[in-house]
Amino acid sequence: MSKTNAVKLPLLAAMVTFAACNSGSSTQSTGADTTKVPAFNLADIDSSVKACDDFDNFVNGNWKKNNPVPSTESRWGAFNILDKENKEVRLKGIIAEISAKTDLKKGTEEQQIADYYASYLDTATIEKRGISPLQPYLDKIEGIKTLADWSAVNGELGKIGVSTFTGFYVEADAKNSKMNVLYQGQDGLSLGEKSYYERQDSATKNVRAEFEAHVNKMFSLAGFKEATPGKTILDFETKLAKIQLSNVDLRDPVATYNRAAFGELKALAPDFDWDGFTGKQDIKTDTLVIQNKAYLTNAGKLLKATPLDVLKTYTKWQLLTRFAGYLPKDFDAENFHFFGTVLTGKKAQKTRPERAIRSTDATLGMPLGKLFAAKYFPESSKKKVSEMIENVRKVYGERIDKLTWMSDSTKAMAHKKLASFTYKIGYPDKWKDYSTIVVEKDKLVENAISAMNYQHKEAVAKIGKPVDKSEWGMTPQTVNAYYNPLNNEVVFPAGILQPPFYNANADDAINYGGIIAVIGHEFTHGFDDQGSQFDADGNLKNWWTASDRTNFDKLAKSYIDYFSSIQVLPGFNINGGLTIGENIADLGGLTLAYHALEKSFEGKEQPKPIDGYTWQQRFFLGWAQVWHGNITDAALRNQVQTDPHSPARWRINGPLPHLVEFQQAWACTDSSKMVLPAAKRVVIW
Repeated sequence: MSKTNAVKLPLLAAMVTFAACNSGSSTQSTGADTTKVPAFNLADIDSSVKACDDFDNFVNGNWKKNNPVPSTESRWGAFNILDKENKEVRLKGIIAEISAKTDLKKGTEEQQIADYYASYLDTATIEKRGISPLQPYLDKIEGIKTLADWSAVNGELGKIGVSTFTGFYVEADAKNSKMNVLYQGQDGLSLGEKSYYERQDSATKNVRAEFEAHVNKMFSLAGFKEATPGKTILDFETKLAKIQLSNVDLRDPVATYNRAAFGELKALAPDFDWDGFTGKQDIKTDTLVIQNKAYLTNAGKLLKATPLDVLKTYTKWQLLTRFAGYLPKDFDAENFHFFGTVLTGKKAQKTRPERAIRSTDATLGMPLGKLFAAKYFPESSKKKVSEMIENVRKVYGERIDKLTWMSDSTKAMAHKKLASFTYKIGYPDKWKDYSTIVVEKDKLVENAISAMNYQHKEAVAKIGKPVDKSEWGMTPQTVNAYYNPLNNEVVFPAGILQPPFYNANADDAINYGGIIAVIGHEFTHGFDDQGSQFDADGNLKNWWTASDRTNFDKLAKSYIDYFSSIQVLPGFNINGGLTIGENIADLGGLTLAYHALEKSFEGKEQPKPIDGYTWQQRFFLGWAQVWHGNITDAALRNQVQTDPHSPARWRINGPLPHLVEFQQAWACTDSSKMVLPAAKRVVIW
């Protein structure tokens, strides 16, 4: 079952790497423990750059010079370095400890983890088996004689994560958030977003040419006989892309919520066998939420007009690309060449053991997370973060009261929503039973399929059932955080509650610019362009007066235009419409964190400067060090087309000109590059 339109709003979309500091810096500590992570590394600063001209390169200039993107990465910064530490040191140690045990009982989490890891490392068996684990599915594709057959086969493949033109997922009903419902959404583009099929610049044209060659190479390696599969797939997906919504269109929760009787699927696309498609996925429901009715009608027409051999080739490709990373070396290497090198600029793959750890984490993340949390997350951190969250909640309420563009009636509803926010910290309070996932030491593909079948069965069983609000959408070891509008909750995994985000040895200003701004960011998602359309109970319901909504939309439009004017590479600008939710959250997070820090000093003596920087300045140093990073040009082009987050450099520099607090902290003149005229500043929350 594919997840075509996630509602959770993470701090960042895909893991990006940023750096922890380790020398030549101040450390707020009373002891002599040299293992403590410093609060801020002064050596990272490039003093040849003025803070008021380019804050990112002032704070991080030397760091960026000394930390180029590693050959195995597409970007590098604090998130990536912490993620690498979590996976390639901590999870590696956990897996090694488990793997050293003997006579592990079948079906236990330890047996699953140890044997999955072993199966990924057993390259001799992987090479010997070739693509034979996929043969039963390939035989079914070859046996397709009609469009109805194609529908049914795609339904069966959908259970194991193979994409087609449409997909389903199960989530809380946006208009009845206590109950789960089946959602339908567009799917099936190998390049991820329709702009890759439409743009005419040379870089994007090259991606399409490389994609065509990639498909040809993969079919050749598999011994498939199709003459020009690359052209066939690109032509079909280009037609599919043309009728799909853009990723900006998909941000509209009202337009993409179309509750309907199951039978309406048949009316919209009558030539596609919906009963066969859903039946093979064990989906039984009378109602569902359709993302875009026009797409289904147009897709149905496209399928009917497309030769069956083309559809079979497309399905064969989707199966092959879905499992390429589990197949012999030549498939794996070619898959990396396109999706790693061409699309994101990576020059080399990680070692097989490093990838084995990451694959085990991706497949059995929660069982690993249980062990990770027990070993590395102190309970004291949960109490500390809870206090931080309540601090931010209080300041947010004060900010709402001071808004000049919002009426009292809407403020009252905003307060109600704010008071209803819940949160999760560290790891789940209860753990699921994964014992039905069958894992064997010599069957990597089947292991992956077993895990996907478990996930599919779990999802299908939720249809029409009450929502379990204790569930987590991220594993404990994940270096990220998210807001879920359907639960009206913020979630902070153990993985992110470490330096440089939260540093017990740092001064308050650094931590407020780090983890408190992250908390503020997630809170603000509840009031961004999407989250603001959900009420205190997580339902898609308008709680604004018309004039207040107009005021909000006007402010958001100004911020969209501001970011859309930023060019990151020749011909590639930030998509302000795509990134508006994250940009609002960054602006709100910074604003809340700064004023929470300021409030914490009320009635106390102002902290003395540290290393020559005031607490006001160190707050912004904390923000900049969290987001410092380098990125390849290919990854940057990919990000501005597909990612709802602005590039890291502009998560630093983008919101700061709108904050008078920044101008005051660094004594910037009105003519400074990092300062906007008062009339052009956007202040939302």
